[in-house]
Amino acid sequence: MSSKDKNNEKNKKEDLFLDQTLRPTKWDEYVGQKHIKDNLQILLKAASERNQPAEHLLFYGPPGLGKTTLAHLIARETGRPMKITSGPAIEKVGDLASVLTNLSAGDIIFIDEIHRLNKMVEEILYPAMESGVLDIIIGKGVGARTIQLDLPPFTLIAATTRIALLSSPLRSRFSGGTFRLEFYTDDEIEEIIKRSSKILGADFKIGGLKEIAKRSRFTPRTANFFLKRCRDYAQVHRKDLDKETVCNALELLGVDNIGLMPIDKKILQVLIDKFRGGPVGLKTLAAAVSEEEATIEEVIEPYLIQLGLLERTNRGRVATAKAYQHLNIKNPNPEKFF
Repeated sequence: MSSKDKNNEKNKKEDLFLDQTLRPTKWDEYVGQKHIKDNLQILLKAASERNQPAEHLLFYGPPGLGKTTLAHLIARETGRPMKITSGPAIEKVGDLASVLTNLSAGDIIFIDEIHRLNKMVEEILYPAMESGVLDIIIGKGVGARTIQLDLPPFTLIAATTRIALLSSPLRSRFSGGTFRLEFYTDDEIEEIIKRSSKILGADFKIGGLKEIAKRSRFTPRTANFFLKRCRDYAQVHRKDLDKETVCNALELLGVDNIGLMPIDKKILQVLIDKFRGGPVGLKTLAAAVSEEEATIEEVIEPYLIQLGLLERTNRGRVATAKAYQHLNIKNPNPEKFF
């Protein structure tokens, strides 16, 4: 491995460590999602008073909003160990059986991206969640037989960014509740990164924090990423962490004044230049910008729609008048656009 690759690997490990360090460790430190916090605190307290594990929980929403953080907080609040895995990691029934049979009473298992579970594995999970038993088939053909193993009481916490891909039987077994995480406000993001900056030992000025919050795409993970890169920029250039420094650092990353990244602007530019503002189908747009359809639909479009720069219509994607204005392009047909 070259020295450059070693440095990149070191930086990735450092960022991962920092991400874990920046996670809230108690409810008071978790900003936003108040309706979810209130419900969870009641659910956990009631289960504790009954001396029972909490019921199974499902969190869904766009990436970076705090689904994994909530799972870690629940484990801390209940004082129970949590085993962490993901849908793609559980490839076979034996993988799931290995995880479940090693649980102790009251343990928590967290499955990230649960929508990517193998269907055979998913069916084994049903009785485990509902009845606390694990059905294992031994042998094949006429000689096959089923062994039923009793499991200790446990709590399954699952997270997904694509709840529509979860089967109805699986969704219905999350008896503790299904909770959608919403995007954060600028004020909430500012409060989050104010705490993060203290942990990092970075003396950000108020104007600098506000500028990061404004461009963070309403997402804490993105805000913390920008915070770390602005800290690095200020350190290397021996600058104060004020608004000007933050603007320069984010400009270097290609992030504009409302949080658009190069790929966001490219999509709007292609819509306007090649397709006269639309409407244009997803496949055509993906081919025109050399990007995967799923990435455009699930990662890029939601923020553009939130800002009112893009419209999804029955005929395809349309750039709005606000998109023309932001890119400083003259709108040739104002009455056509919103």
